[in-house]
Amino acid sequence: MSLNILDLIKGQLGPALVSQAATQLGESESGISKAISGLLPAVVGGLANNARNPSVLDAITGATSSGILGNLLNGSSGNSLITTVLSAIFGDKIGGLVNTVASFAGINNSSANSLLNMVTGATLGSVGKYAVDNNLGASGISSLLEDQKGIVSTLLPAGLSLGSLGLGNLFGGSDPADTARVTSYEEPKVEVNRGGNTHVNTDRHDDNAGGGSIWKWLLPLLLLGLAAWFLWKQCDKPATTTTDSTDTLSVVEDSAAISGTDTMTMERQSTTVTLPNGTALNAYAGGIEDQVVMFLNSDEYTNATEEELKNRWFNFDNLNFEFGTTTLTAESQVQLENLKAILAAYPDAKVKIGAYTDKKGDDAVNKKLSQDRADAVKNALNSAQVTAAEGYGEEFATVDENASDEEREADRKTAIRFVK
Repeated sequence: MSLNILDLIKGQLGPALVSQAATQLGESESGISKAISGLLPAVVGGLANNARNPSVLDAITGATSSGILGNLLNGSSGNSLITTVLSAIFGDKIGGLVNTVASFAGINNSSANSLLNMVTGATLGSVGKYAVDNNLGASGISSLLEDQKGIVSTLLPAGLSLGSLGLGNLFGGSDPADTARVTSYEEPKVEVNRGGNTHVNTDRHDDNAGGGSIWKWLLPLLLLGLAAWFLWKQCDKPATTTTDSTDTLSVVEDSAAISGTDTMTMERQSTTVTLPNGTALNAYAGGIEDQVVMFLNSDEYTNATEEELKNRWFNFDNLNFEFGTTTLTAESQVQLENLKAILAAYPDAKVKIGAYTDKKGDDAVNKKLSQDRADAVKNALNSAQVTAAEGYGEEFATVDENASDEEREADRKTAIRFVK
């Protein structure tokens, strides 16, 4: 099965970034989410249609060193890589795309334009990072993008199609989601609409009066075959689930021992975590904020010894770094601020930071990178209650270094534990 690169990008456009964008642009979060849901497939489709364009490939390979992913919200507008790519994939259709998405999402055109730049930046950065992680050259990136042609148009939200976005020829033909037609020379045109109903257009010029007798038995067979084909295609489609105001992410489930951590896929839903001082935090249900506050309020924490606390780690679930660096991404700030608020509400609590890498790469380099990242988180929290920060490198990694990037993600994490 081909990789769906939209799955690589969605993690960069999570609820925290949506919330920040809504505040900065003066729009509703639902409007921002709706706009992104229309822009993302369009951008990926445009890249797929320009998979061999040298300027597009140069932008993708250059994205990893440009810091795009670290400042999506404020660093996308005016970025030369993004401007070049948008011009290459949409040309003079950018204005129409922005207008349509703005109307669809109920936001201003200027906001839709900012989101187009942000989504394009997230796409370039994510594909570029994947290419680096998997040692893909220009031809590998082209093949990856071309594999998306068959899926992106089907991911547009209800109410949008490539045609309505002014991108009907994005794949060099009509929108796959629009009406499909089966046509042959001087033969009746059989049209199949979205609902599976068929219509035969027999309005043709045919001087052979006797030829019509063939269609008396051929047309029913043709229609039956088309109906069977349509039903088969519908049954063959993978089941999809649509959720409102939730993100489906791969997250690391907390465990008693950090070396025994497993991964799971779950739907992320927002919740409010209330602190003893009355502060209300917007966080993920079951996320690190939820877990930590519950733990601090429990007898388990009150009665735990230092030795017992050593095995009780809590993994950040929305804290990330730019690829290969110690620079925290913009969306990480929300969870860091939440943890600051928690520490302020529990002044006697003290924590230690731990950072981990996967097995890929040099052991010593991984050890240093993890230590630098642990220090970066400690410095970002800037609290006397953070007593230590340690990088463990790949010491506790369990996934083989030759596994896929998605599989190795389970070993790349940052966590905290409480100390007495």
